[in-house]
Amino acid sequence: MLWLGANTWLFLNTFLLFSTGQQYHYLYKMLGVGVCISRASASVLNLNCSLVLLTMCRSVLTFIRGTHVVSSRKTRRLLDKSKTFHVACGIAVCLFSVVHVSAHMVNVVNFSSRYSDDFPALNLARYRGEDPKWIILTTIPGVTGVLLVLILLLMLISSSYCVRMSNYEIFWYTHNLFIIFYIILMMHMVGGVLKYQTNIEAHPPGCLRPNQSSTEQYVDDLEQLEDDDSRCKADAHFEPHYPQTWLWVSGPLCLYCVERLYRCIRSSAPVTIVTVIRHPCDVIELRMLKKDFKARPGQYIVLNCPSVSSFENHPFTLTKCPTVNKETFGIHLRVVGDWTERFTQQLLPQSRMDLEILPMVQQRTYPKLYIDGPFGSPSEEVFNYDVSLCVAGGIGVTPFACVLHALLDGWRGFRLQRLYFVWVCRELQSFYWFAELLCALHQKLWEENRPDYFNLKLYVSQVDNIQSISEERFRPLSSRMLVGRPRWKHLLDEIGKSNRHKRVGVFCCGPKGISRTLHRLCNSARSRGTTFEFNKESFS
Repeated sequence: MLWLGANTWLFLNTFLLFSTGQQYHYLYKMLGVGVCISRASASVLNLNCSLVLLTMCRSVLTFIRGTHVVSSRKTRRLLDKSKTFHVACGIAVCLFSVVHVSAHMVNVVNFSSRYSDDFPALNLARYRGEDPKWIILTTIPGVTGVLLVLILLLMLISSSYCVRMSNYEIFWYTHNLFIIFYIILMMHMVGGVLKYQTNIEAHPPGCLRPNQSSTEQYVDDLEQLEDDDSRCKADAHFEPHYPQTWLWVSGPLCLYCVERLYRCIRSSAPVTIVTVIRHPCDVIELRMLKKDFKARPGQYIVLNCPSVSSFENHPFTLTKCPTVNKETFGIHLRVVGDWTERFTQQLLPQSRMDLEILPMVQQRTYPKLYIDGPFGSPSEEVFNYDVSLCVAGGIGVTPFACVLHALLDGWRGFRLQRLYFVWVCRELQSFYWFAELLCALHQKLWEENRPDYFNLKLYVSQVDNIQSISEERFRPLSSRMLVGRPRWKHLLDEIGKSNRHKRVGVFCCGPKGISRTLHRLCNSARSRGTTFEFNKESFS
């Protein structure tokens, strides 16, 4: 609401300034409402072009998120929506760019058709009736405006869901055109197309000028010319409108550049790959080591492998954080898409790519790998509720695996008193990714006489040729295995009955269908005074 209010206020305030401001009287007479709309939309564009950069300052957001004194839980939940807000600002930039360009097209036509002989300094056209297309292509604002529209169009098309899913590289490379976009944007106001009057006291707008014929006067001006005070004391002087874009953009742009430099220095040293383990269902586990690397459960890192692609960076959630006793950290990645396929080929020999039910450890020379991060995510909030419900779909279990590792390693100083964990997979073999972790945590809590602390439910959605986990060491999982899909409303009702008058944090990482259902139920469910707060995992 604050964002919408700021956009509305800027638009209306700028519109009224150019339509009623005395310094813009003659400019408004020449261009009409087009100048008001073009400048009002430009103000909105300035705001959103600055905000769209701030939402991508990942390290800054992570720092604010980790400073509990600075940010409350509600503020941190808002920070988790940085990607959504980035998209909203991007859409606003696209929409108001259409308004801005349309208004300026009208302005160019008016510059040509309403050429002013009385105030030559106001004219953009060199003569009356000049071709508007030629005006656009021979002025700095016109040429830069065309380039900005082309870049924005490329970024908009490549940001669509179908392009991102079919070819992420196109999205990545075209989105990096934002650097050129901002350079051109800073040059866009150079040229002084729109001008304002500087000597309003000596030349009140609409005053009677020397040698002005009656045919050139407006009717509303004639009524004001009955005394000598209405006569002009000097000719009107005009100056180019002061560029304001850099005032809006320079701060966020500098902050973003400093943050990018910091991240570049931080990620300059390659990590040491300790172990690569191949799991069932095309999942690779990567254990790494990096000096002075610290992370919290729920955070994610960004991988860059130059031998695969020098410019591509892909986010992966940490499934194990470094601890005092063990400095290694790990991720799990599913082989889906060109980048992960090429990356897997770099990590594992081609001759050993056959599927195995049990993990297979590979020892070999690994490629250079760089990481950036860690960065904050909604899953960090799991420990900040009395009761938390973690829902994972397939490989979406990775954010919660790190949480389970923290509980197993004896993490202390958190608020969490009870954890519900629901994991839905299509294939039974997927549960082997973290079968040992789940059983070890179950055993630890059982020995500590806290069996109710961790409530586990596993669902196999694919019922064809269903089997069970037969290994004796995985017996705790077999007893918690269910066939089919969870009944989410019934599940939330059960949790509400067991946790009356409490606030339950609901965390989801999985298919959109599950997320939408849980989000809707959390907004409507108020079982016995229990409040459910929905948190969805996302990468910015």
